[in-house]
Amino acid sequence: MLKTIAAAGIACALAFSAAPASAADKLTVLLDWYVNPDHAPLILAQEKGFFKAHDLDVELVAPADPSAPPRLVAAGQAEIAVSYQPSLYLSVKEGLPLVRFGTLISTPLTALVTLKDGPITSIADLKGKTVGYSVAGLEDALLGTMLASAGLKPSDVTMINVNFALSPALVAGKVDAVIGAYRNFELTQIRLEGKEGRAFFPEEHGVPVFDELIYVTHKDKIGDPRLKRFLAAVEDATIYILNHPDEAWGLFVKANPKLDDELNRTAWTDTLRRFAHAPAALDAGRYARFGEFMKSHGLIDTVEPVSVYAPTLP
Repeated sequence: MLKTIAAAGIACALAFSAAPASAADKLTVLLDWYVNPDHAPLILAQEKGFFKAHDLDVELVAPADPSAPPRLVAAGQAEIAVSYQPSLYLSVKEGLPLVRFGTLISTPLTALVTLKDGPITSIADLKGKTVGYSVAGLEDALLGTMLASAGLKPSDVTMINVNFALSPALVAGKVDAVIGAYRNFELTQIRLEGKEGRAFFPEEHGVPVFDELIYVTHKDKIGDPRLKRFLAAVEDATIYILNHPDEAWGLFVKANPKLDDELNRTAWTDTLRRFAHAPAALDAGRYARFGEFMKSHGLIDTVEPVSVYAPTLP
């Protein structure tokens, strides 16, 4: 599900809650994808008035092209984008003036998934099998590292591009496994299609831990005082969600009625524990280690100092 960076337009502006007081400072936040439980702290910050309490008037915008938000923020068309830690290294390599200033989801969500009733019970069983993927590059690096942990090489499997139809391809038997499936969504999706999935987690098979979803801004805006207030509001919302998950779910689906189904209810529960409890906190060692991982797989040429990727808010 990790998206590469490409230029595209933005559609479907999603505004939540009543208009705040005129004194509030405006911020536009571009989501990485359509609204889903991954975005719960943002939705709850809006619905519970936490943004308003921090004198912010925040507009949340879902992208027509999920790969576009980082580039649009780099071009000054919005202040904040929800992005991915691995994508940040690629953005910097490309010369985009982007930096991370906060974390939304602080653990990996992507996984290697097989069917429980299939022949794959360990990564070693993938030898000679087919693996579906959506986006080349990072997913190749993740899979290659996981295969190496079982003594296999990339040439021991056949990679098949299934676009973004990961679960359907697996359930239909078109591939033996898929890489890049979100563990908090695809496993439930597979179950709803009458099968059971088995997940292998990259961080348990040689891949350094990384933040799945982060907040990025233009590097020239790192001193903008609105960013600290934004993170404070998101933290307030996160703590509310953790303390009152059922009430928070009710507010979430009130704002997004079409998401009131079994898939999203289950994803809500599976995602709660993965939100960054302190969104402003930075693990510099984690960013350095993952930079080295990206370089070792040829995804970037140089590992910049952590302060280039993730400077501290003043």
